[in-house]
Amino acid sequence: MRQNSSAILENPPALSSPRSGLLWGLLGVTAFSFTVPFTRVAVASGGMSPLFIGSARAVIAAVLAAAALALTRQRLPRGVQWARVAVVAGGAVVGFPLLTSFALTTAPASHGAVVIALLPSATAVLAVLRGRERPPKPFWIMAGLGAIAAVVFAALQGGGFAGLHWSDLLLFGAVLACAIGYAEGGLLARELGAWQTMSWALVLAAPLMIALTAVSMTGRPPSGGAPEWAAFAYLAVVSAFLGFFAWYRGLAIGPMTRVSQVQLVQPVLSICWAALLLGERLTWPTVLGGLAVIGCAGVAVRARFGQR
Repeated sequence: MRQNSSAILENPPALSSPRSGLLWGLLGVTAFSFTVPFTRVAVASGGMSPLFIGSARAVIAAVLAAAALALTRQRLPRGVQWARVAVVAGGAVVGFPLLTSFALTTAPASHGAVVIALLPSATAVLAVLRGRERPPKPFWIMAGLGAIAAVVFAALQGGGFAGLHWSDLLLFGAVLACAIGYAEGGLLARELGAWQTMSWALVLAAPLMIALTAVSMTGRPPSGGAPEWAAFAYLAVVSAFLGFFAWYRGLAIGPMTRVSQVQLVQPVLSICWAALLLGERLTWPTVLGGLAVIGCAGVAVRARFGQR
């Protein structure tokens, strides 16, 4: 048996059930749902700079990824695959973590979920453009309603649609970068494997992230108590590494447009965690809005897809 036989392309039966794709996607989204509140915890005391959090977490994840790739003797990406790995790295490893870390120095966790709630729709659009998937009209209707419901729901919890701030622009940029990385990563995972795709992206981005970590530590060495370091450890091990194992496997099984809608529950979960962990206010309208978002996601993922 070849050492890299765990790659998705070489194990077709694992990709045969669309329901399993949704379950893998939901597992990944659950892991990611802690990212916004834990990032807020890590930056709250001011002991860790946003640059340090966004870059150092990727460095730690890259070390884990390199060890996993070496121990299992995975084959190197070939030719144009390296360029595609770079796209994944630019979106999921560099763009999203750095932009959200800077944004959440001033924006509350619940407000960050307002903009991030647009990620499922952005991912679906990129999946159509890049993966040539053709979702049915009911899917787009429910995906659109789900995006609107998610934004309204998160905005009500975050204090309304007050004027845009620079942190909102950073969050919009994070959504776009992440959607591009997700769409490309979902396709590439069918060739390299789910965890292999993210691992190679982390390794490829490691030199840049090491340099940024060094820059962040020269001016202000990181400091913090147990809660800050525990939150940082989660961001490095789960948000930047393990969560992507499940997420990219779900996208690879696909269809990506359908699996991407599972992300609609992420802002709901994030705001619930923010209420439990950070004491941010959770109201009955928020609970009802969250149920509406989950309902839209459920209808969207059950839309009947034709052959791709």
